[in-house]
Amino acid sequence: MTDDDQHTPLGVLRRVFGYGSFRGQQQEIVDHVIAGGDAIVLMPTGGGKSLCYQLPALLRPGLGIVVSPLIALMKDQVDALRQAGVRAAALNSGLPAGEAGRVERAARDGALDLLYVSPERLAMPGCLDMLRRCRLALFAIDEAHCISQWGHDFRRDYQALGILKESFPETPLMALTATADGPTRRDIAEQLHLGAARVFAAGYDRPNLFYRVVPKRNAKDDLLRFLDAEHAGDSGIVYCLTRRSVEDTAVWLGQRGREALPYHAGLPAETRARHQDRFLREEGIIIVATVAFGMGIDKSNVRFVAHLDAPKNLEAYYQETGRAGRDGLPADAWMSYGLADVMSLLRLMEASDIDQRQRRIERQKAEALIGFCETVSCRRQALLGYFGEREHPPCGNCDNCREPVASWEGTIAAQKALSAVYRTGQRFGAHHLVDVLVGNATERIRRFGHDRIKTFGVGAELDASGWLSVIRQLLAQGHLLPDPEGHGGLALAPSAAEVLRGAVELRFRSEAPRERKSRKSDGTKGPASGAAGATLDPVAQTLWEALRAWRLDEARRQELPPYVIFHDSTLIEVARRRPASVEALADIPGIGRSKLDRYGMALLAIAASET
Repeated sequence: MTDDDQHTPLGVLRRVFGYGSFRGQQQEIVDHVIAGGDAIVLMPTGGGKSLCYQLPALLRPGLGIVVSPLIALMKDQVDALRQAGVRAAALNSGLPAGEAGRVERAARDGALDLLYVSPERLAMPGCLDMLRRCRLALFAIDEAHCISQWGHDFRRDYQALGILKESFPETPLMALTATADGPTRRDIAEQLHLGAARVFAAGYDRPNLFYRVVPKRNAKDDLLRFLDAEHAGDSGIVYCLTRRSVEDTAVWLGQRGREALPYHAGLPAETRARHQDRFLREEGIIIVATVAFGMGIDKSNVRFVAHLDAPKNLEAYYQETGRAGRDGLPADAWMSYGLADVMSLLRLMEASDIDQRQRRIERQKAEALIGFCETVSCRRQALLGYFGEREHPPCGNCDNCREPVASWEGTIAAQKALSAVYRTGQRFGAHHLVDVLVGNATERIRRFGHDRIKTFGVGAELDASGWLSVIRQLLAQGHLLPDPEGHGGLALAPSAAEVLRGAVELRFRSEAPRERKSRKSDGTKGPASGAAGATLDPVAQTLWEALRAWRLDEARRQELPPYVIFHDSTLIEVARRRPASVEALADIPGIGRSKLDRYGMALLAIAASET
């Protein structure tokens, strides 16, 4: 590479970050911003979004300012850039005394390439004054969906960021996010004064994620079977709805041999910080959390994200599952979903204290999530279709594609269930209705005289589980409504009359247990059992384990997360190729010049000793 080549976007990509080519729209975005253009960038997690602002910041004269929402995320990214030889620092409330002043002096003196700033810090008059004394290359607003009240992670301090375009009109401004539906996208452009900015929509597909939704029976037992079968020894995140469920699940997993740590807003700040730090710095840790955990987590080798309860909407689901597989290697998005989840989603939607416009938006979002869970077709098609990508072919990498779901003609069963709701007074819950349908004369059934109504015992063709599935799907399809007061009762929706008259035909997905097929049986690569490198040959597997052990020791010595030293994908390539020279090592993606100088001899020595 000539000196001139080293100062092109591709040259810097190779020299600093160790990658020989751009992905997708990366180069187009980089060229546009280098030329001084504003941009709104929609790119899936793990798609290389950070390079879209890091490279222009290195190639344009001046300092790149990155607005980032969390201190932990800033630290990870600054550490990773420094490992790559980039002059980076952060300004936030977590800095020790005197450090903020040193960082600001370095920024003014031109001694930094990139400066990460929290939105709260940036809004302070002193910070803006300091930036006016700097030569600025660009502004990048990361996690830009936080600026929108329609987004799933709204943060009020982000709304002050509109001042950037007003104060620095000649400096390129980028807004970047992995998740933004139509209303959120329009809000980002309006609030940041980016109406004339070029929009780069790189698509939402995460092809390395395997999407799976299982019927909720015993969710914790199902989770443990999933972890034991496919993720022994892997790091991952388990999301629960309540703080109590978080703590109970963490203890329960710990009693069964998994290193599981709770995380929720009710824990002391030092406990949360300690648990997050262990998750980032150690291997095999499972975080059990509410949605208080996750935004900005940069750990690249999270091999699974599991939901024991349905998330709030598809944007939240996409964002939360996107924390898995950021390194591009196979990872799992697993969800347990049942009747209680449908009731909770619909009840929250109706009972929330919001205006009619937002209520309508929230209703559409809840219905889209339920539709994703209930679909009998490709889940990736349903997910991407929600974000406007309606032409995606069946993916072959979700449960419905791998094990097609049977459906059945359920009009008569629906009429029986709706009739039971009507004849019991539209005030009883699902389990009471199931007892009526299957003819289970419990004391409660007899007390209300429901053993004498016309629909008692008319549903012998299905068991209790089958009727619960029918009721859940009637809720999902909008023919039943939950009690908005939260007492668990069910009532007929207006559309139920058409079903009872036989004017519409209904089909239901079958809830029969399906034996899971191995994703590796057809030659495709699924999530590795116990380690991302489980598909390697025996010699390479031994080398991979030795490289992981070296990386963990090196990370502990430097007090860094292991993935900041090298991603799994880079070490797997080292194990697979077994390089014998510095030149061969330099060809492996993820090994730039700084890391080659710092770690090259150690990697070559390990490769030589294990082969």
